[in-house]
Amino acid sequence: MIDTLLAHEADAWVYLASTPLLWLTLTLVAYVIADRISVACGRHPAVNLVAIAAAQIIVLLQLTGTSYETYFAGAQFIHFLLGPATVALAIPLYRHWEQVRAAALPILVSLTVGALTAIFSAAFLARAMGGSNLLVASLAPKSVTSPIAMSLSEHLGGAPFLTTCLVIITGVIGALILSPLMRLLRIRDSAAIGMAAGVASHGIGTARAFHIDSVAGAFGGIGMGLNGAFTSLILPLLRPFIGL
Repeated sequence: MIDTLLAHEADAWVYLASTPLLWLTLTLVAYVIADRISVACGRHPAVNLVAIAAAQIIVLLQLTGTSYETYFAGAQFIHFLLGPATVALAIPLYRHWEQVRAAALPILVSLTVGALTAIFSAAFLARAMGGSNLLVASLAPKSVTSPIAMSLSEHLGGAPFLTTCLVIITGVIGALILSPLMRLLRIRDSAAIGMAAGVASHGIGTARAFHIDSVAGAFGGIGMGLNGAFTSLILPLLRPFIGL
């Protein structure tokens, strides 16, 4: 009886796993659970909802023996929404346009310094630890948003899916240390905090900046967008300087 029940459950799972909406639904459920946990913990930076949601999906894929390709085929609609979500960051930018325009020079300086630091620190550390060209190429664009980072990685000879993992890790770490680091450095200006989050840790850092206030979120969106554009232009030109 038990064997028959287990066999029916296995057959049901095989059927459900073949439907595209399953993994999309499970991804949304994982995010909702992670968000509830984050809210219950007072949005503490150590309780990062992206990391919690990702951990749930990883465990589920391992338990069910599901490949990433199968999962992505079902959840790719969320990946598609990265574009519209990025464009939507123009709304807080518009609301704080006067403040943004007044800070144009500091924005450009911080963008240039932040982007170059992100590229060279990753490349030089990888080289110092004996990393291959593939690893360096995969690491170099880690601080820009996933679609841009994957394209740059492929162009440089890296592994786009490895780059995606590194981008997520960078974002999660940036979100975790953003508030404690700013307190340690005694930086209280919301614009500076948001800009640092957007340039260093793209969308995940920007999401954390929105939890601080709308100004930090707006400047996080600016930092993320400008860093993506700037890195796309400058990184191919820097190939000889990072040994690629």
